[in-house]
Amino acid sequence: MSSQQKQEALVNAFKDLLKQEQFGSQGDIVDALKSEGFDNISQSKVSRMLSKFGAVRTRNARQEMVYCLPAELGVPTAKSPLKQLVLDIESNDVMIIVRTSPGAAQLIARLLDSLSKADGVLGTIAGDDTIFIAPTAVGDIEVTKEKLNLLFQKMY
Repeated sequence: MSSQQKQEALVNAFKDLLKQEQFGSQGDIVDALKSEGFDNISQSKVSRMLSKFGAVRTRNARQEMVYCLPAELGVPTAKSPLKQLVLDIESNDVMIIVRTSPGAAQLIARLLDSLSKADGVLGTIAGDDTIFIAPTAVGDIEVTKEKLNLLFQKMY
């Protein structure tokens, strides 16, 4: 078996394991892969694979925290359509919150930070899947929110 075929087999086994939604730690994934014949697998390799494939920790049917690969959520790239990355836009009296696909918040926040102040965005703070937006004028939050909805071509 070539090294490329071995890598493909590892990736397929890794994805199949995560679809089971029963592995709560990287060590558990390492052990499962070793039991399937992948002897040269390490925790750091599993960590890189989790990141590469956009794995997230979520609760399974038994309410256990486990790693999974949501089918509808892939790893975002600069070429991903914005309307697929932005899931929701909400606001209160002082701030706008944008919820994104996991891993997309920093990409979207960078785009928002590049807008002119006339678009209503003073600045952003981004996590993995949430962006806090400080508007340039608190009184114009609804106008800014409408501009963001148009930008992402998605009305909520």
